[in-house]
Amino acid sequence: MTRTFSLRDHLAVNQSIQASETLVSAGGIVEMGFFSPRNSTRRYLGLWYRNVSPFSVVWVANRNTPLESNSGVLKLNEKGILVLLNGANKTIWSSNISDTAVSNPIAQLLDSGNLIVKSGWETNNENFLWQSFDHLCDTFLAGMKLGWNLETGLERFLLSWKSVDDPSEGEYSMKIDLRGFPQAVILDGFEIKIRVGSWNGQSWAGYPVSSPGSSQTFVFNEKEVYYEFGHVDSSVYTVLTMNPLGASQRIFWTTQTRTRQVISSGEEDQCENYAFCGANAVCSYDGNHPSCECVKGYVPKNPQYWNLSVWSDGCAPRNKSNCKNSSTYGFLKYTDMKLPDTSSSWFSRTMNLEDCQKQCLENCSCVACANLDVRGGGSGCLLWFNSLVDLRKFSQWGQDLYIKVPTSELDYVAAEARRRNVKKKIVGITVGATIFGIIITCVCILIIKNPGAARKFYIKHYKNIQTMEVMDLPTFDFSVLSNATRNFSTENKLGEGGFGPVYKATLVDGRELAVKRLSKMSGQGLDEFKNEVALIAKLQHRNLVKLLGCCIEGEEKMLIYEYMPNQSLDYFVFGRALTIYSNFTWQSSYVFLFMINEIMETATAMLITCLYLTR
Repeated sequence: MTRTFSLRDHLAVNQSIQASETLVSAGGIVEMGFFSPRNSTRRYLGLWYRNVSPFSVVWVANRNTPLESNSGVLKLNEKGILVLLNGANKTIWSSNISDTAVSNPIAQLLDSGNLIVKSGWETNNENFLWQSFDHLCDTFLAGMKLGWNLETGLERFLLSWKSVDDPSEGEYSMKIDLRGFPQAVILDGFEIKIRVGSWNGQSWAGYPVSSPGSSQTFVFNEKEVYYEFGHVDSSVYTVLTMNPLGASQRIFWTTQTRTRQVISSGEEDQCENYAFCGANAVCSYDGNHPSCECVKGYVPKNPQYWNLSVWSDGCAPRNKSNCKNSSTYGFLKYTDMKLPDTSSSWFSRTMNLEDCQKQCLENCSCVACANLDVRGGGSGCLLWFNSLVDLRKFSQWGQDLYIKVPTSELDYVAAEARRRNVKKKIVGITVGATIFGIIITCVCILIIKNPGAARKFYIKHYKNIQTMEVMDLPTFDFSVLSNATRNFSTENKLGEGGFGPVYKATLVDGRELAVKRLSKMSGQGLDEFKNEVALIAKLQHRNLVKLLGCCIEGEEKMLIYEYMPNQSLDYFVFGRALTIYSNFTWQSSYVFLFMINEIMETATAMLITCLYLTR
């Protein structure tokens, strides 16, 4: 269909547009006229952005009362009312009803996409007689307000089309829920489908996705509660749409490309569904599948269904609450969270986090707290009572949530964390040692099966080790080490490895060393010991204690390592828990490092043995 239009952007009294005629905003950005959806012959009066592909209507006047023919006419009467007439000259839609005459009314289409009615000389938008921005359809434009005028009771909300071919009112809406601390929700009828979340000072808690070239604002005072966004870059346009299936999308385009592109509304998955995990449970994604986990201190209400991944019943406290003494409670910090449903929350704009937690501890029904505003390090207070609904863990963005639990649960959680940490370390070390052993075994097999190549490799790389003097490392006198370890006293003993005891040594200059005194029962000869020293020196690794020297005197053979005090290398590389004991001492941790060294020494000895066998 061919549309005809002039450069006029307004209608005066008794002027009209009909059939293929349109109005165009002053900047040529937005157009208003009649259209028919695809696969439909019905006619509607709507607004759209010009020269943007694909064609998409952003506002419809008569969405519930379509024209059945191509004979519609839009007029502005002397009372300042826009009237849409059908072929029988009957009104099927009007902007509003007024019994008062208006002086010189004008209907004007603005570049913002707002269709307004005003007195001819009026420029203040607060005094518009009527505006389409107060009557949203399925598309949210820059400058629109989503929310409430508390003085007049006007609610502005998005309402989806019934289908892609039918712009009449659909089942899904996006609104601002005023209960508790205000939050944005997507409704299926009257039931919450998706909770976008509360405003945290920067973005919605469940939708922290910014749009290119736009700014966001949330206003909450005694007169109004609304969300609004604006364009920072005049060459970039952004709209938010609610499709007929209830999914929201941000769409943007530039004045250069004029092609609409979709910005995802967040992580579109089952965790977006309201209360997917029930109460007191956190939804997260493990790969491509949703997973629910009870909040610490809580257990599944229905374990049988929970184990079958039917999570909707949620979780309940592990132990019965005893609220007589607030000192028996503390807080567990959850990071990167979508904050829970705030419809039954309490809030304060002035309270800091410390006072917020104190307030929660003093209220038996309080179960969690968080900052109201995340800007500037956080401020304000949000409290939740009785249960936590619609929790989600994000992968990289979200807020801190502090969940109140008995101190016994805090101890339990700490112990569980230590056990998990220990298990990871033990498994890692075991797997690493096993893999290393397998590699060495495979090398030995290859050497035995190909002795000629092994001899060449041995002559090239290792034969001179037997006769070399260990000149790369300093040697220590036995008497010096004996004095430094107080004659190898038990008080200086750090522990015992597979090849002998380890002692702490303090030299006269104050340096502290660790001395591994090889047992005379180890069966290791002088040449083998020299080989070991040379190879360990070549195998120095940033995660192993450093070999500083050796002592060869009579039957005494000792290795001297750097001394690692508590919270040194063992702390930063392996963590605090290196054994199954939560109170594992630094002396034992030190010996544990020597055990790793000995694993490598043993593997190296296996390799040298194979080389000897093939000489």
